[in-house]
Amino acid sequence: MPRNGTSRRSLLTAAVAVPAATLGTPLLATPAAADAPGGIVVVHDWQPLTLASGVTAAVDVPAVRVVKIAGTDFLQMRGGFTGQFTADTVIGAMPTTITVPKVVRAVCPRNNSAGINSCRVEVHTTGRVTVFGGTAANDITWVTLDSYSAVLA
Repeated sequence: MPRNGTSRRSLLTAAVAVPAATLGTPLLATPAAADAPGGIVVVHDWQPLTLASGVTAAVDVPAVRVVKIAGTDFLQMRGGFTGQFTADTVIGAMPTTITVPKVVRAVCPRNNSAGINSCRVEVHTTGRVTVFGGTAANDITWVTLDSYSAVLA
């Protein structure tokens, strides 16, 4: 069987280092070097999302960045927002400096209503950010983006 060029150890090191990079505090005694195979490179640092009318930023203002982990680009988000979403709703727009080559989606936590506690957040190639899953009978009142991480390519 042919060997993959990326070892499991380097992928595990990169995966463990992601929370450390997010928090700014290293979890490893020796973090992976940014230019080393399996390292983490910040392609675009945190930039705020432009929120649509009717959408309010939570305590942590929604922001987005792009990181390269083991040669793969990931779109990551943090922060959260509140509102009254009773249908699929455009909640804002990406910064103009960050574009996505395809529609990118991830599942994010939301208010627990009738046992539903997650929703889909999607970034379109035009830059619009949409939350999916709210209905008149089961509205979304808040979403946290801290778990949003999706492959760009």
